[in-house]
Amino acid sequence: MKRPLFTLALGCGLLGLAAFSEAADRKLILIAGKPSHPPGMHEFRAGSLLLQKCLAQVPGLTTLVYSNGWPTDESVFQGADAVVIYADGGNGHPALQQEHMKFIDDLVKKGVGFGCMHYACEVPKDKAGKEFLDWIGGYYEHQYSCNPMWTPRFEKFPTSPITRGVQPFGVLDEWYFNIRFRPDNAGIVPILIAKPTDEVRKGPYVYPRGPYEHIVAAAGRDETMMWSMERPGGGRGFGFTGGHHHKNWGDDNYRKVVLNALLWVAKVEVPKEGVPSAINPEELAQNQDPKGKK
Repeated sequence: MKRPLFTLALGCGLLGLAAFSEAADRKLILIAGKPSHPPGMHEFRAGSLLLQKCLAQVPGLTTLVYSNGWPTDESVFQGADAVVIYADGGNGHPALQQEHMKFIDDLVKKGVGFGCMHYACEVPKDKAGKEFLDWIGGYYEHQYSCNPMWTPRFEKFPTSPITRGVQPFGVLDEWYFNIRFRPDNAGIVPILIAKPTDEVRKGPYVYPRGPYEHIVAAAGRDETMMWSMERPGGGRGFGFTGGHHHKNWGDDNYRKVVLNALLWVAKVEVPKEGVPSAINPEELAQNQDPKGKK
């Protein structure tokens, strides 16, 4: 079902208009996956609509949200500057259905930005691993990467438009790590980095429960939970492994680093202090899927 752009006169939409300069019109498409997991988890539609609302203040940017997976009318991609998928991954990944891989590859070759969030960072190695290395620089690989529930503390950030205004933070989420990156991490900029404790490395992981010997053997190593990449052809890509618990969008810094990434991947200038936004509990509760109800 298509979800057109909407703006509200409250919340995110009124903050920080002066932070943005005039820019050419840009088009960002957010593909929100089908309902998944219990209430409050994998709220792809609600999370995407919340991010859309927070970006409604950005001059020259149109953000469109399409719910329940891949848009039925592919003409909506015409003129897109970036496409970001927030959905279930693995074999059910929207990119793997029908001819979508070729469609995305054609967009990427034209310089369209591409990003994936949470489970959408996972694809089967033999079906889309190579393409994801080319498109966003890395992906979650089954039984190579791992997915524990833990609270990393992000204390230091690289110099990047995506980290502008982001302050140290930590939230409990299903943060994936030991991502399969491009050889020698070519072109990769780690955005969110933290050091898992030995206990986190030993599991349990969400699935499979682990532990994996290679994860435990890497004790003491920093891990990357969000990254960006500029492709040789001029396009941009990013991966964000958080996004399991919907309530985490209420954390200002968690939300800001993703909002910044959405601007960056669409080649919109990120304000000096990052994208300003504020949400209240009522806004956070909106648009969640009626899971378990007819």
